[in-house]
Amino acid sequence: MTQTLDNFLTGAKSKEFATKAGTKMHAILQRVVVDDTVGDAGDGDIVKIIKSKPELMLFFGKNAKTEVPIAGRINGVFVSRRIDRLLLNHDTKTVWFVDYKTDLNKTEFVEKYKKQLNEYATLLKSVYPDYVIKGYILWLCDWSTDKIIG
Repeated sequence: MTQTLDNFLTGAKSKEFATKAGTKMHAILQRVVVDDTVGDAGDGDIVKIIKSKPELMLFFGKNAKTEVPIAGRINGVFVSRRIDRLLLNHDTKTVWFVDYKTDLNKTEFVEKYKKQLNEYATLLKSVYPDYVIKGYILWLCDWSTDKIIG
């Protein structure tokens, strides 16, 4: 019984820590803009990391939107979500979005995250039916991305 309680408390503390860390990182990343023409904004160390990874530049440019609310029906159920970063290109009819994840183990919840990103894509497709939708996970533990949609 003690072992089970210890496991529960450790898990609860771990989840609480992860939630706080994720909330803090979202707030920091919300302010980051990487743009050589008008100047960068936000945490300088994070700007350096993003500049060192060209695949991230798209999501942190001046035209990217942060914390984008989206809602609609999926299989008859109302769903409301918030997308971490989103970029629209009306000329190419493309929507790119990225969702931040703070996990150290990138495989533990990946199926759950894929489902989440598929929901985002379904909602975006209802708003932009003629657009190509591309969705990514940004792993903050190592600043790598995984393409999940498109």
